[in-house]
Amino acid sequence: MYAIINISGKQFKAIEGSKVRVPKQVGEQGSTLTFSDVLLLNDGTNTQIGNPMLSGVAVTATVLDHGRDKKILVYKKKRRKGYQRKNGHRQWYTEIEFQKITASTSKKTKTSPKKEVSTAKESAQEEE
Repeated sequence: MYAIINISGKQFKAIEGSKVRVPKQVGEQGSTLTFSDVLLLNDGTNTQIGNPMLSGVAVTATVLDHGRDKKILVYKKKRRKGYQRKNGHRQWYTEIEFQKITASTSKKTKTSPKKEVSTAKESAQEEE
């Protein structure tokens, strides 16, 4: 079972037991976070796709660590003008481990509008 979730505007694949580095989240080490912005849920046989989010689905994760990534260099230059700027920063991250994916068991039934259209075509053919 896995889910695609939205954390701080970025999408991550959540599998129970996997560890991921996400943009910095609020919470101490060992605390639990719950993410309810689930875009897709796959339980092995069925796939549910949200429009844009799924309701009744949540992913629980534990905070393992906070830290800073390696330095990213930003370099700007304009040719023949002598303009050069070098800048860099280290992005904060939170390392989390996904614990549990919970989903409600209610399923929606789909109505097929194709049957209604086909009966309208049949009646149009009978009139001719």
